[in-house]
Amino acid sequence: MFEEADEKTRQALAAWRDRPAKHQPVYPDADVERATVNYLRTMPPLIFAGEADSLTKEMARAGRGETFVLQGGDCAESFADATADRIRAKIRTILQMAVVLTYSASVPVVKLGRMAGQYAKPRSNPLEDRDGTELPSYMGDAVNGHEFTVQSRTPDPRRLVEAYQHSAATLNLIRAFTQGGFADLTKVHEWNKGFSANPAYHRYTAMAGEIDRAMEFMRAAGAYTESLKTVDFYSSHEALILDYEDAMTRIDSRTGLPYNTGAHFLWIGERTRNADGAHVEMLSHVQNPIGVKLGPSASREDILRLIDKLNPEGREGRLTFITRLGANKVVDVLPSIIETVREDGRPVTWMSDPMHGNTISVGAFKTRRLDDVLDEVRGFFAVHRQMGTIPGGLHIELTGDDVTEVLGGSEAIGEDKLGERYETLVDPRLNHQQSLELAFLISEILRESF
Repeated sequence: MFEEADEKTRQALAAWRDRPAKHQPVYPDADVERATVNYLRTMPPLIFAGEADSLTKEMARAGRGETFVLQGGDCAESFADATADRIRAKIRTILQMAVVLTYSASVPVVKLGRMAGQYAKPRSNPLEDRDGTELPSYMGDAVNGHEFTVQSRTPDPRRLVEAYQHSAATLNLIRAFTQGGFADLTKVHEWNKGFSANPAYHRYTAMAGEIDRAMEFMRAAGAYTESLKTVDFYSSHEALILDYEDAMTRIDSRTGLPYNTGAHFLWIGERTRNADGAHVEMLSHVQNPIGVKLGPSASREDILRLIDKLNPEGREGRLTFITRLGANKVVDVLPSIIETVREDGRPVTWMSDPMHGNTISVGAFKTRRLDDVLDEVRGFFAVHRQMGTIPGGLHIELTGDDVTEVLGGSEAIGEDKLGERYETLVDPRLNHQQSLELAFLISEILRESF
């Protein structure tokens, strides 16, 4: 369990308050904010220290090339979509992608959901203007509402409690689905029911048939175990709203060390990765595995200072760099980033975020081209292969629904179809079929790497 921090630890955990904090909501009532955060401190942890430690070991294995991390989920979760059907659809998509990778490339896969806490997003502009009316930008359901009204867009700290409650409910469902039989490998066919015929689904169905035959062989040979019916499924979100992350930081009674109990894995975004900033300072003190997004502007000094701050002792699995460079820049920019880390010598797990560097605008819609996403993935693997380093995982914005938010794929989603089912509140996501297409591509690349 967790206990009170001693005075020295309390001072260290509060050091972030003296650092510049970007992309924080401005609440109209400081007393309500303070009372809400204090209430959150009394709430039970969402995850436990031992679970975070287990994920650290898995991230270390990924850094050594012994497994591969698949991290996926919504750009920004919404309270309205935290339903059993929507959660199950995202879990199913990630499980299907993982099965494709494991079976096709013979590589173990760490399942890491961008779920159960991804309720806040930084925005380039703190204000949004519509027809001369200016209101705060939507920062995610943990901060304000999406509806363009004064009442909805005013940041409300009580939404942090709702975010906690929805995260708890989502984690409960994740655990029920992944430990209660839904993840059983004998049901790989059932995961694909209800989807229309297309190349990605045909390919998956054929592979599911091969898995069925392999499972029957294992039963006949006496090698089938109950472990094939469950999977470990970890949670993650961007550590953005500092008051919330501070409230969820607790001291493990077993080790006396602080852990963020809001998620197994936290990452720091491209906009908040300043080594002297509040976000880096806060996460430097928790024991969870930590990720940092690195865009094309990341300098050698930035990278080394982040390692010094977040993993000074060089603990394996502690620090993951998630590169988000763009399809047209990855081959040119990634080598120098890798070389900086290699010269430093401390271990880093490498992941690719091929989504955020490839965002474009088409009329009123933000979108991405699936071909650009695939090209960045290819470039990520090609550079690591050339440099003799390990590509450890993939960070994807996806949904289990048949949305039309990303251009391309075997469905041939064109610009004229974007408005048919464009449901994201912030950034465009791969739909279920596009996610499977991506998984088959990665499996082909991984065959050459593992």
